[in-house]
Amino acid sequence: MKKIFGLLSLLSCGHLLIAQQKIDSNYANPYYLQRMEYFNQVPKQHNNIVFLGNSITERGKWQDLLPGMKVINRGIGGDNTFGVLGRLDGILAEKPARIYLLIGINDLGRGLPIAVIIHNYQRIIARIKQLSPKTKVYIQSVLPLNEAVLPYAYLKGKNVKVQELNVAIQQVVQEHHLTYINLHEVFADEQGELKKELTEDGIHLKPMAYVEWVKYLKAKKFI
Repeated sequence: MKKIFGLLSLLSCGHLLIAQQKIDSNYANPYYLQRMEYFNQVPKQHNNIVFLGNSITERGKWQDLLPGMKVINRGIGGDNTFGVLGRLDGILAEKPARIYLLIGINDLGRGLPIAVIIHNYQRIIARIKQLSPKTKVYIQSVLPLNEAVLPYAYLKGKNVKVQELNVAIQQVVQEHHLTYINLHEVFADEQGELKKELTEDGIHLKPMAYVEWVKYLKAKKFI
């Protein structure tokens, strides 16, 4: 996989800290490229509502769940924050009214430091403000995992990192005066894990879970 070496600038306690990081920034796998080819061929829509993220977003039947709204699904299975950055300009060219972003679990799965993920969040937000400043941005929390049914070894033990990442994401959201959507209120059990009845593999959601997702967005007036 492509490796890049660079200096990551971190702002901490008012001091600029420079840390050398070894970063796996690869995202353009065959499935990603197939989805991008599809996105490039479908009719363009302006002033739409975009659900943007990885497979968790991709599996949502948003158009069915939100009838009458101009909703498009821009989820790509396996995607990460680098992948979102790589395709963001095409989405912003359509000047979406709203973007609902959920991304980060695949970054954690490949062992990327939270500082790198947050740096990419900052870049995503800056790009939206630059190219489509009227777009309203909703940042959704990274979902918890359910270890008991999770078959993927690379995601084992990542729930603590999910919690840490969400805390950092909330700080970014506050900094930019955006809207944070805490999906753990819907999907997490008392132990902070993904509710077993809502998943079959400990990470992805069953179809009915998306109904609860949209109910939550409506109840909280996020949509």
